[in-house]
Amino acid sequence: MSRGLTIGEFAQLTHLSVRTLRRHHESGLLEPATVDPVSGYRWYSSDQIPTAQVIHRLRELDVPLADVAKILATEDPAERADLAGEHMRRLEAELDRTRAAVVSLRNLLRPDGGGLRVELRPVPARTVAGIEDVVGHEEVTSWYDGAMAELDAAIAGLPVLGPPGGCYANELFTRGRGTALVHRPVADPPARGRVRPVDLPAGEHAVVVHPGPHDDIDVTYGRLGAWVVDHALAVDGPVHETYLVGPRDDPDPAAWRTEIGWPVFRLAPTPG
Repeated sequence: MSRGLTIGEFAQLTHLSVRTLRRHHESGLLEPATVDPVSGYRWYSSDQIPTAQVIHRLRELDVPLADVAKILATEDPAERADLAGEHMRRLEAELDRTRAAVVSLRNLLRPDGGGLRVELRPVPARTVAGIEDVVGHEEVTSWYDGAMAELDAAIAGLPVLGPPGGCYANELFTRGRGTALVHRPVADPPARGRVRPVDLPAGEHAVVVHPGPHDDIDVTYGRLGAWVVDHALAVDGPVHETYLVGPRDDPDPAAWRTEIGWPVFRLAPTPG
């Protein structure tokens, strides 16, 4: 019968330190196959290596010890996968936030301002098919998906006159809750369900196109705002977004293009 692996050999094979293995033994997380009653030497079996490696990976992912023990104690493979999956989904979400923050920071630190070009553009009055609601800032994404799906169904078969868009009240950003509108420009906008004809007023917009996903769209908003101030303009109404290329057009976020437009007017000169 094989003597098994010493704690040192087991540590070398699993990349768990001897100190960590002792701690796992004391907590009951990973007990040795045998312990010499006289010397106290710990011996591990080769079939414990995968378990030790699972522990190692879970701890690298900052899964709490209590949750590691729960995952290891679960005999049902599907339930075990679900428990581990909860932590992996949380970590993936954190990784997405980290990546978005890195992208934003890189753009903020670019001396050329990210190559964004702002222009003033006259926008004519138009009537669109839209859905308008008061929503919370945290609800906007899910609300947008549902509203746009309903809007697409309501205008099916009608001639589409341009890309979809959105209009978002200042209170949505300043107070965390405000009016949001999604719309599609179509001929003869219908009234069906939540969908209604909506009149968008004419005006002059300061316009910039944000490239790529919306993770760092706040950077583009900030640069647009700075341009407005630098050109002695003032904002005259809620921000407008036009989704020139979005998820419906291309699954690759790098291909997305979102036009941001702020209705503006020129400030009167300050009397000297």
